Amino acid sequence: MLTKVKTCALTGLDGQIIEVEVDVAPGLPHFVVVGLPDAAVQESRERVRAAVRNSGFEFPMRRITVSLAPADLRKEGPSYDLPIAVGILASSGQVDIMLGETVLIGELSLEGHLRHTDGILPMIGLARDRGMRTAVVPSTNADEAALVEGVDVLGARTLRELVEHIRGDAPILTHSPIVELQSIAPEEHTVDMADIRGQDQAKRAIEIAAAGGHNILMTGPPGSGKTLLARAMASILPPLTSVEALETTKVYSVAGMLHANAPLVSTRPFRSPHHTISHAGLVGGGRIPKPGEVSLSHRGVLFLDELPEFGHSVLEVLRQPIEDKMVTISRANGSVTYPANFMLVGAMNPCFCGNLGDPKKPCSCSQQLLSRYQKRISGPLLDRMDIFIDVPRVEYEKLTGDATGEPSVSIRERVCLARQAQQARFRGSCAQANTDMGPSDVWTHCRLDNAAEEFARAVMERLHFSARAFHRTLKLARTIADLAGADVIGMPHLAEAVQYRQRGSQE
Repeated sequence: MLTKVKTCALTGLDGQIIEVEVDVAPGLPHFVVVGLPDAAVQESRERVRAAVRNSGFEFPMRRITVSLAPADLRKEGPSYDLPIAVGILASSGQVDIMLGETVLIGELSLEGHLRHTDGILPMIGLARDRGMRTAVVPSTNADEAALVEGVDVLGARTLRELVEHIRGDAPILTHSPIVELQSIAPEEHTVDMADIRGQDQAKRAIEIAAAGGHNILMTGPPGSGKTLLARAMASILPPLTSVEALETTKVYSVAGMLHANAPLVSTRPFRSPHHTISHAGLVGGGRIPKPGEVSLSHRGVLFLDELPEFGHSVLEVLRQPIEDKMVTISRANGSVTYPANFMLVGAMNPCFCGNLGDPKKPCSCSQQLLSRYQKRISGPLLDRMDIFIDVPRVEYEKLTGDATGEPSVSIRERVCLARQAQQARFRGSCAQANTDMGPSDVWTHCRLDNAAEEFARAVMERLHFSARAFHRTLKLARTIADLAGADVIGMPHLAEAVQYRQRGSQE
């Protein structure tokens, strides 16, 4: 007897509906899975065999053929266990299956329990787009799956529980979402901007970067507060929109980094990998490609502390994701694409000893050593940074004084107002912030008044900005104007933007 059950397969964040065909025929006992299954899918034969028996059903001692169609798409992961098991029970006459427009996804334990499965959110979204109306998933994934509107989610704990639902003995209730996408609130952070003494210019640069989603590089001696400033940036970022939250959650779902009690990523990611990270760890990869740190930072911050200590080849791979806002991982059997729209925040010492330019401590580095240190970061990568800011040593009076800085709540209000202006400006387009503007958007939205126009001409002639550096300067000036509530970029806005672009802007 032949039975057909539907499930989903993922390739990156995209996927396809898979038809699981199960045929139980007379003959010598044999169990084969065809349709380009990987090792995890092949091993499902033993998991399904034990799960069926331990759930109180009879495993048919006949010739069992399972076909995963389309056959030219490679099938990976253990999520095919549940549809295969249900197909075998239906083909052997132990259950009458009438599932209709339903997808079944889940890994089985040997005793028949459904285990937590990665990638549920993008798979249910795919099923909804392909016309599926019901999805059966492990109960631990039900909250995550219920984030997709338009699909009835059934969370099953065991194979037997699902079979009793199909038979009508004990129906499984449709799972209701526990998270409302419209009520995403910003998280309270441990590092507040008011906790940072001094560094007013650096805090201003951090505010501008947060308001427009710009990349920033901080340079200063050890202990001057670069890492603290970077971590405080998370406290002034605007809350995720519902669309951004779903995008980010899909990445974390595929990476297997969602917590069972937190099915939705509701705050902007802040990732801070160590400088020993590998190429695959940063941009993604592996035999079965998984998202790297650049994708886990999507719609958030990627903080690289001690930037020159990262491998040269590792840093160079950042150039393409910074420009394209996505990363493509190619393998012999195909390629996958993950989103990577992140803010790059870098921190570095001015030299090996860290004292270059410090009025208190002399630099002990030779000219050759200094040159080698500074060349660890290539010119093209520096050209992709929007803001360069010095973070000097904090004076004793500022460090021990009673005066406190502006709290993060106040700064975040200005940042949110600037982001709201940008969202209104880019309504109907793919851009979400000023940093996302393409060349045509720059000429449309970065209008200069007469004084700023003359100043821009002088800047191009004297500083020899590249076309990319000039565009990034205009985007930065647009953000400064947004913070000031100005419709047109004026001379003060452009002058401040050029001040942040003076280093690394030349090719």
